[in-house]
Amino acid sequence: MLPKIALVGRPNVGKSALFNRICQKRLSIVDEQEGITRDRLYAQAECFGRPFILIDTGGIDSTGTLPFYQEVRRQAEIAIEEADVVILVTDGQVGASVWDAEIAKALLKAKKSTILAVNKIDQMSDEDKLHPFYSLGIRNMIGISALQGYQIAELLEKALAAVPEEEEVPLPPPTGGIRVAIVGRPNVGKSTLLNCLLHEERAIVSPVAGTTRDAVDVSLQHEGQEYILIDTAGIRRKKAESEVVDKFAAIRTDEAIARADVCVLVLDSFEGFTTQEKRIASEIEAQGRSCILVFNKWDLVKDLQMEHALRGVREEIPFLNHCPTLFISALEERNLEKILPQVKLVYEQRNRRISTGMLNQFVGKCVQKVHPPLIIGKRLRIYYMTQVETAPPKYVLFVNNPTLLTEAYKKYLINQFRESYGYSGCPLVLEARGKGRTPLDAKPVL
Repeated sequence: MLPKIALVGRPNVGKSALFNRICQKRLSIVDEQEGITRDRLYAQAECFGRPFILIDTGGIDSTGTLPFYQEVRRQAEIAIEEADVVILVTDGQVGASVWDAEIAKALLKAKKSTILAVNKIDQMSDEDKLHPFYSLGIRNMIGISALQGYQIAELLEKALAAVPEEEEVPLPPPTGGIRVAIVGRPNVGKSTLLNCLLHEERAIVSPVAGTTRDAVDVSLQHEGQEYILIDTAGIRRKKAESEVVDKFAAIRTDEAIARADVCVLVLDSFEGFTTQEKRIASEIEAQGRSCILVFNKWDLVKDLQMEHALRGVREEIPFLNHCPTLFISALEERNLEKILPQVKLVYEQRNRRISTGMLNQFVGKCVQKVHPPLIIGKRLRIYYMTQVETAPPKYVLFVNNPTLLTEAYKKYLINQFRESYGYSGCPLVLEARGKGRTPLDAKPVL
């Protein structure tokens, strides 16, 4: 296995900035406010051709004043336990604090291979600020600057030197797992659902809305299929994004939707479909992602049939009419076993390709059943239909005049197409092209 390096320390010393610097990507949200990072974040990086796994953690708050300080500490402890090397990050501008000493004492007691990284040392002339940190008792120390990139390579060289190279087994090449984004508004149970699917305490769960901030990626194997589960922050209403962090979290969620294959849209069964869900569903459709609708906390609902819960959703967003729907309880682990098989089915349909011959037979039957309407004495003629893309599927109709394809007739063709070929949970793109772009020998299908 690749060596694992964990970044730990008290809040606001620059762990996330260092994490982003080493990964050379903006994976972790960085802000001057304390306690931004909460869950563990993993990323693969390399130094001088040697790959490793880097783990970012939330700030260990010894004062007990920050939200979720106990849960964040637990996440950091898990990272320390599984890491081969721990980098204790401190603030060189502030100096060695009693909280730094407490964390250092715990690491020394655990007998973990530890390196002390004194951050915010921007140049060699600032290295006299390292002297107070010798009191922490960690001999292996180096001054760095996550912002300027000063001595980052030297830090990683020290960390990797603590792990013998002969023990490493390179990770297998990526198999192209199905990327699944778990999305929804705050406090609908997304992190609880992630933990239940993984059977581990991977994300912090609390009844307080907005607990999750970063997009957390986790790999999962299920019945021979690899899945990349992405837990996201809940998308709030624009007016409720009072903090800069909330805005960054919403951006991370939009990015997670953009890089997902399938989105699991989680709703609170007790509160129903709201404006936030409408916005998220519209974004999923606009990005061309497949979607599964999941009603969580169904155990709390009394005297309400599933059909009634679905009615309002389908009236608001027509796209959701074609999305598979599951009623679950993440807390009681009810119906969770149906989620991943449904994700796999939707993913396979998303990447399905239909032959041109079958498509032309389909168009012929549709035109026989319902003729295109006359528009100012002219009628639409369809010469040819072919599939040009998958994920999402895109089809092109070669016609005599694209303006003759009305929205009503286009919806009719799409609905008939879904009845014939399925494509559950997947947006379909149907485009009309003019006669001039039609093969010379093409004749109307009907």
